Amino acid sequence: MIRTLDLRGTRPTHAELLALIPRTEIDVDSASSVAQELIDSVRTSGSAALREQAARLDRVTDYELRVPQSHIDEAVAGLSAELRSSLETAIARVRAGSAAQIPPAVTTEIAAGARISQRWQPVERVGLYVPGGKAVYPSSVIMNVVPAQAAGVESIALASPPQAQFGGRIHPTILAAAGLLGVSEIYAMGGAGAIGAFAYGVADLELAPVNVVTGPGNVYVAAAKRLVRGRVGIDSEAGPTEILVIADSTAVPSFVAADLISQAEHDEMASAVLVTDSAELADAVMEEIEKQAPNTAHAERVRIALNGPQSAVVLVDDLSVAVDFSNAYGPEHLEIHTTNASEIATQTTNAGAIFLGNYTPVSLGDYSAGSNHVLPTAGQALFSSGLGAYTFLRPQQVIEYSKDALAEVSQGIRVLSDDEDLPAHGDAVDIRFDTEDN
Repeated sequence: MIRTLDLRGTRPTHAELLALIPRTEIDVDSASSVAQELIDSVRTSGSAALREQAARLDRVTDYELRVPQSHIDEAVAGLSAELRSSLETAIARVRAGSAAQIPPAVTTEIAAGARISQRWQPVERVGLYVPGGKAVYPSSVIMNVVPAQAAGVESIALASPPQAQFGGRIHPTILAAAGLLGVSEIYAMGGAGAIGAFAYGVADLELAPVNVVTGPGNVYVAAAKRLVRGRVGIDSEAGPTEILVIADSTAVPSFVAADLISQAEHDEMASAVLVTDSAELADAVMEEIEKQAPNTAHAERVRIALNGPQSAVVLVDDLSVAVDFSNAYGPEHLEIHTTNASEIATQTTNAGAIFLGNYTPVSLGDYSAGSNHVLPTAGQALFSSGLGAYTFLRPQQVIEYSKDALAEVSQGIRVLSDDEDLPAHGDAVDIRFDTEDN
């Protein structure tokens, strides 16, 4: 079911590991022309374009594009007590985790009378995207909305595709999660068109442009986010989900297999990778996969994902090579099942989120750990982080110097500005000491 990549007897360089990494090939560039057309159509035709796209792509023609509050209230009222409790637990935990991500303001005394303060300012308005497709993601509502609220964002808009099976309404559980969080500005729109609507606004809907767009989606959503980046901030270009497990002989094969399967059920292009120094464990895990996978609800989807080139069991000589492999890969989710999981974690530098030990599966992080599940994929963990309160914050420097403090560095400014052939810079300092206005 899952291929084996045997690296025993070798110690590949970082560059060699990059070439060996099993990865889903997602060509965002090829989707860009389609995404651009959808965005341009929304910019030109507003809500009419969004309705045309919904009819063509979502098979929905008669629906409320701006979701009325009554639909949100109905969705909240329709929650079972058990589901509502589960959502509220997840909200509380993610809220606590998000609050801890907000840095304190810091003031530094550079010299007598010279002060620099750094403060963290939230953006004013955000657009949060929650996908439809193969699954329903009320958890993604929580993971997008709560950090924005924790950061102090005052204006939050949410979008999710209209669903034909619900008469053109957004999935009720998504609406309910938004309702529990107090979000009332919700739009039934999806794909690249929704991203364009957030970035440029839709006048006839009274949808104002946002400052930041976040949330996962398909390749066209990723392409759209790339196209609007610069006009608005984005979190990342999220692609198919990934799990990489570092394990030694002490790992529990059934746990590891279950965790690989859990991520494979997301999508046929999902990546599931086990890196181990134990051939015996590898064999046991593959046996468990053969046992468990056929019995899961999405067995065919899992089979395709695990058989794909993006999934593999990687055999290495020791855990240091496993760490090197993981750091080159930069997985969205990294699980560590070793005797010294905490120590291994200190050596891993590139991962969206790290899960330690037998009782910390990725599923926990997807829902109720308190961490965020919107994480970088496709190697983006090498240079970016997951979604958090900090996504919606900007550090700002506030500088204040007294006359004496400025005088102390005035000659240096004069020298540097003259050297750069920008003498007016120096003049702007000198005038403060050469005129009666000082």
